[in-house]
Amino acid sequence: MITSVLLFILGLALLIFGGNWFVDGAVDIARKYRVPELIIGATIVSVGTTLPEVLVSSQAAVMGHGELAYGNAIGSIICNTALIAALTITVKPSSVNRKTILLPSMFFFGAAALYASIAYISGYFSRAVGIALLVIFAAYMVLIIKNRHLGGDESTGEEVSKKPEDISLAKAVVLMIIGAAAIAVGARLLVDNGTIIAEWLGVPESVIGLTFVALGTSLPELVTAVVSLAKGHGALSLGNIIGANLFNRVLVSGISVTLSPFSIPPEKQVAGMNASLLIDIPLMLIVMLLLIVPALIKGRLRRWQGIVLLVMYAGFCIFQFLF
Repeated sequence: MITSVLLFILGLALLIFGGNWFVDGAVDIARKYRVPELIIGATIVSVGTTLPEVLVSSQAAVMGHGELAYGNAIGSIICNTALIAALTITVKPSSVNRKTILLPSMFFFGAAALYASIAYISGYFSRAVGIALLVIFAAYMVLIIKNRHLGGDESTGEEVSKKPEDISLAKAVVLMIIGAAAIAVGARLLVDNGTIIAEWLGVPESVIGLTFVALGTSLPELVTAVVSLAKGHGALSLGNIIGANLFNRVLVSGISVTLSPFSIPPEKQVAGMNASLLIDIPLMLIVMLLLIVPALIKGRLRRWQGIVLLVMYAGFCIFQFLF
């Protein structure tokens, strides 16, 4: 068991460093070829920080652990929103460019509505559902590139520290390759040893996916949020969180379901009802509404949002392990 715990921690470390290297390399390549900053943040950075979830969920689904893949996709959204974004907002509330978050927010809630409808109506995610989610992902990528001008100069507070000619293409490509390899190995270690730990503790795989694995695969988003906050660009992390949440819903779930369709895990019941339908999916929607709606209306994030979200996340974790 000690070996499994140590390998689980090693997997987390590889995901953190691998995600960071992959994003750094991808951003350097984008800057070298003068790709607009909005596109970098809304696509490359969000996809890069979501890679751990993609690989963990895909490997879990293929290995027959659909509960882990399902829990990780939902748990990562809850963790990204109610822990990572909440911490950023609580420490330093900031203004928000409503134009840049409107499109990803619309896509997220549209995809979430589809996902929730399938969950409540049939409880089974078929390969057709996975393909539909991937089509939504492709449509979003096309639209975000076509509408890259909408954010104007406010679309990112990120400072470009390097001139395109100063960026080494070879170094950037090597960083991406090493980062992708580290993420792949880390994901396998996380899935294998997370499953062993869950079995040893007698904890359902879906709970491990909703909490420990979700937190572990969300660490790249946490790193991005902390760095953005340290540089005085708290609003930048919000765009990454929303983009990562959307990709969790359409890319992570889309790939894992397409590779290996699965049903909602029936492991946990509350008052005779499936806990996922009663708690997990509604909470996923509630925390995103609490984060996005006030920002769209007022154009600003408030400290009270962060505090409320943190309280909700604490309650969610307590519920998962005590009930």
